[in-house]
Amino acid sequence: MSGHAARFGALALCSALLAVPWLGSAFYTELVAKTLVLSIFAMSLDLLVGFSGLVSFGHAAFFGVAAYVLALLTPKFEPASLWIALPASIAAAGLAALVIGFLVLHTRGVYFIMVTLAFAQMIYFVFHDTEIGGGSDGLYVNFKPDASLFGFKPFDLADSVQLYYFIMALALITYAVLTRVLRSSFGRTLMGIRSNEHRMRSLGYPTFRYKLAAFTVAGALAGLAGFLYAVLYGFVTPELMAWHQSGNVLLMVILGGMGNLLGAATGAFAFVGMQEVFSNLTKHWQLPMGVLIVAAVLGLPGGLARLPARIRRAVPGTRDDGERNE
Repeated sequence: MSGHAARFGALALCSALLAVPWLGSAFYTELVAKTLVLSIFAMSLDLLVGFSGLVSFGHAAFFGVAAYVLALLTPKFEPASLWIALPASIAAAGLAALVIGFLVLHTRGVYFIMVTLAFAQMIYFVFHDTEIGGGSDGLYVNFKPDASLFGFKPFDLADSVQLYYFIMALALITYAVLTRVLRSSFGRTLMGIRSNEHRMRSLGYPTFRYKLAAFTVAGALAGLAGFLYAVLYGFVTPELMAWHQSGNVLLMVILGGMGNLLGAATGAFAFVGMQEVFSNLTKHWQLPMGVLIVAAVLGLPGGLARLPARIRRAVPGTRDDGERNE
């Protein structure tokens, strides 16, 4: 019964997302598109935090690197090719994650957190204090990438509705791919490393390689989110890779529920929703929003992803089939 309910819920969610451009204004279409981008970002971090046990506080660096690659590849008076800019942005973020991961994965615990933060700040100041990326003012992406391929244009990202569906499709693909990966032997090994790395190493698993692969994949997916963010808003600044951006996406994962991809996406929607509501109520919106997030974390151990199971247990006559990670 719970399986049918889950499938029905997924179908209802997809239907609601498909209907957004036709039911809401352009503002809400862009807002949901932004949230879908942040959902990809949150799912990429959850691969590290929830499934690998690696709490990174510098994940925004890969988000920002990919955004800047798009800006740098876009000519001043014409659009860049989507089929060049998208792979290049993801590859640049993945390469940065590979190099940084090779260095930081020799540390553990709080040292790992601080070293990832240090590398992210280094990348931030490269773009903030030099003219490579326009300094603190950033760069504009004057044209949406062109999707033409051999004279055929399957879709137009300059159209806000088509851009929305492009982002939505990539968010669903990211979720499906990560779900498949985490159900594979690679994903099970990562979860084993999270639970007891010493035991996995004694069984002959090259744990460093597995963690480096997870770090690289997570960085590349963060790059996908950064690319889409730059396409959506048309400008990039060093603030995209600042430490508070890494803190925000970590809050999304914690709020939604670590070790649950759907929970990470839910956390992104909840975070953006609270941001919009409180910023319209008061100019000091960070305070009440912070209080609500603290209350949610304390009152809902395991995050929003565990809320349906809690409701089932609370309703008489229902049966809890167990809680599983996505």
